[in-house]
This record gives sequence, structure tokens and C-alpha cells, in this order.
Amino acid sequence: MEFTVNITAIIAATFANFVVGFIWYTPLFGKTWAKELGMDTSVKPDGKFMAKALALSVLGNFLLAWVLAWTMAGWQFIPGASNVSPLMNAANSSFFLWVGFYVPIHISAKTWQNHSWKLIGINAGYHLVTVLTAALILAFWK
Repeated sequence: MEFTVNITAIIAATFANFVVGFIWYTPLFGKTWAKELGMDTSVKPDGKFMAKALALSVLGNFLLAWVLAWTMAGWQFIPGASNVSPLMNAANSSFFLWVGFYVPIHISAKTWQNHSWKLIGINAGYHLVTVLTAALILAFWK
């Protein structure tokens, strides 16, 4: 068994999650998210700020997909893993990553930054969807 990842799938997951982020934080929850953060939605950010923010978003999405791809590849060495369907591989990988890494960060944001439960729900939901999106692409695109 060889330990490899599919860079094309990683790039596809990166851009799929960029689209998910746009949809999540614009038409779906954008106004509520901004309100919960106390942002003034009538003020439009300048182009330089947006370019930097978008570039960093792509970088973050790439890092998520890249690390998840290597993690999922490593799990294939567990005895019996070859009998697990790609759907279950994606579901298990994304759920455990989300619960183990994202949920604690959101709990800390509630505790120390006094974020509202509504904001925690929006952000935690986004992270679950992006991890699941990346995991599905990585699991099915061999």
C-alpha cells in the first residue's frame, strides 16, 4: 500500500470550499453573521482588504484540504479500512476532525470572546460543511 494524495482533488476541494464560504457568509448567513459580530454592512471594505482576505481564504482552504487528504490517506493503513466505503470514510474523517479541532475552538470563542451561540452556530456549521465537502471530494476522487 502506498501513502499518496491526489493534488487535483486537493485543489478541487480548495475551490469548492471557497464557493461554500461565499454562499455561507453571503446569501445564507451573511447579514446575521455580520450583525452578531457588530459589523456595519453599509460600509464596503476596500479592494486591497478584500484581495488580501480572499487570498488568505484560499490559502486556508488549501491547508484544510491538504492536511485532510494526508490524514485520510494515513487512515487507509488501519486494518479493515479498505472495506469502508468512500462515503463513510468522508463522514468519519470530517466528523472527527470537526469535533476534535473546530468544536473546541468555538467553545473557547464562546467562553473567552463572549461570542453569541448564534455566531458559534453559524461558524461551527460552516466548518462542518467545509470539512465534509473536502472529505467527500477527497474520498471519491481517487
